[in-house]
Amino acid sequence: MQQNLHAAAQRCLLATDITEKLDLATRLFADWRAGRLCAEPVELPDVVEPGRPARPVLVPPSRVPRRRLGSREGRAALIHAVAHIEFNAINLACDAVWRFQGLPDAYYGDWLQVAAEESRHFALLQARLRKLGHDYGDFPAHDGLWELALQTRDDPLRRMALVPRVMEARGLDVTPGMMERFAQIGDQETVAILGIILEDEIGHVEAGSRWFRHLCEARGLDPEQHYFELLEQAFVGGIRCPLHREARLEAGFSESELDRLEALCKKS
Repeated sequence: MQQNLHAAAQRCLLATDITEKLDLATRLFADWRAGRLCAEPVELPDVVEPGRPARPVLVPPSRVPRRRLGSREGRAALIHAVAHIEFNAINLACDAVWRFQGLPDAYYGDWLQVAAEESRHFALLQARLRKLGHDYGDFPAHDGLWELALQTRDDPLRRMALVPRVMEARGLDVTPGMMERFAQIGDQETVAILGIILEDEIGHVEAGSRWFRHLCEARGLDPEQHYFELLEQAFVGGIRCPLHREARLEAGFSESELDRLEALCKKS
């Protein structure tokens, strides 16, 4: 007997236990591929706060300590920051599945795969943290990604534009630099994990690009023009550079979009 996909994705989103959330995210994708889930629309209560453990303590971004790699503690803090992003990305993928109903099955397959891959990324980073004598929750973190999810909860087109194609695309830009920093201190184990994440994240951003264009075309909107209109509305302060052009091209950005983004870049 098939279960409802949207209800199952919401259960994963609301799970507070880390092990349970990782297991549910992995099983969701396996069950979808095996035909054990159906995407029939269903009424579900809204979600304002995702399920997460009591720690880490969430603070404003300005209060998250700077992460320097000169010490074991600093190295663990930076790995923790990446782990927090990956944990939030599980929630974001599950939210994109349960919240936006009536879309093509291929859309759900893409975001279920993203949820499963994000759970793998988190598990790799958590294991690395434990080798360094820490665990997820040991350092403060901020909630910017989920706040953007709430801002885009009424429109899958805005969600695709502003979460995968802005926030997650920024990860494509900064991950090579992090890999280089860890390589300089001889931490090849973390470099290898970040390499796995970077390769998968290109696919995640590409899925966002593809579904953004699909939704624009369905509404008769020019994708590039509308993307920059949404950026102007949501990110008054500008875009950060440098951009990882090669990775962004693989992830579905056009040369024209990248030129326009670089023209908008904050210089700080």
